[in-house]
Amino acid sequence: MEFSFGFILSIAIAIFLAIDAPKHGKNPWLWGILGFVFGPIVLGIYFIKTGRKVAGWIILIIAIILILLLILLFAVGFFLIFQGI
Repeated sequence: MEFSFGFILSIAIAIFLAIDAPKHGKNPWLWGILGFVFGPIVLGIYFIKTGRKVAGWIILIIAIILILLLILLFAVGFFLIFQGI
């Protein structure tokens, strides 16, 4: 379920960026591919570059915090596994 949600979210972000990019004079292929691969981080950067700075910064900060929490969770998990707990 989680894999499909992330995949659908990436596709939705890519489609939005590919449709919205020409309205701002940006390359739709570039933004669509970047949006599919990197997801919310690219969406935040796109919003910042197109003048929607508040929404862009909010999305970017939340995405970075979630990625850092995921890395921390994996680090704690590996630490507990290798400590024998």
